[in-house]
Amino acid sequence: MERTPPDRERVLECYQDGVRAIRDLAARVPDWTAPTPCAEWQVMDLAGHLRCVAESYLEYLQDAPDSRLAKLFAQDAASAVLIRQQARQNAAELAVLPPEPGEGRITAFTVSAGAYADLMPDMWDRTHLVYRGTKYTVGDHAGAACVEWHLHAWDLARASGVDYRPEDPELLVSAWHWGVPHLPLAAVREAERGDAWEAVLRASGRSPGWPDQEPAACPQPRRRTRQPRRSPDGAPSSESSRAASSR
Repeated sequence: MERTPPDRERVLECYQDGVRAIRDLAARVPDWTAPTPCAEWQVMDLAGHLRCVAESYLEYLQDAPDSRLAKLFAQDAASAVLIRQQARQNAAELAVLPPEPGEGRITAFTVSAGAYADLMPDMWDRTHLVYRGTKYTVGDHAGAACVEWHLHAWDLARASGVDYRPEDPELLVSAWHWGVPHLPLAAVREAERGDAWEAVLRASGRSPGWPDQEPAACPQPRRRTRQPRRSPDGAPSSESSRAASSR
């Protein structure tokens, strides 16, 4: 697939829009125990996931191109293996978060996401990771972060009984291509024939009609006492996607 370099200013604006949307929607959450479009996750779990992902993204950026994420993708493993390893890490990190209010988790998310935004411009062209022989830059991964934040803004909105739609859904379709290379693209390609935002929602496993339709299958957080964070290979450490995560 031909890859078009991301428009820096458009991506940075989309990133900031996603962070603001999460912060503003979280400020109006009526019930932190309410279910979300991710099966088995309450709003409190979603807030914890956002904190974990933002902290991990900041770590990956600071350590690029030698981050834990880069080393994982350098294995050139099958997509299913990468998805499973990232989902396992997401669940483990969420499970060991200390007790704290939902507002505190969102504050921690905002701090890490803001630090990420401050560092991105000067590191834009630096290699973030290499996957199956293709180099993905910090700018590419910024697209993955955009997808992550806007999808979870939608999750927060729907869990609160309102709707959410990003200002620039077409950018998120492009961001998926160069930011989430290991996840299926079929539903995203359908954006050319339909609504771009609904295509991104479906590609992430979400049901645009939730709660009337079945929710996505997010990993169920396990409750246990705080332990050292663990990487996908079981060694002590700290992620996503869902990003991309976003899933």
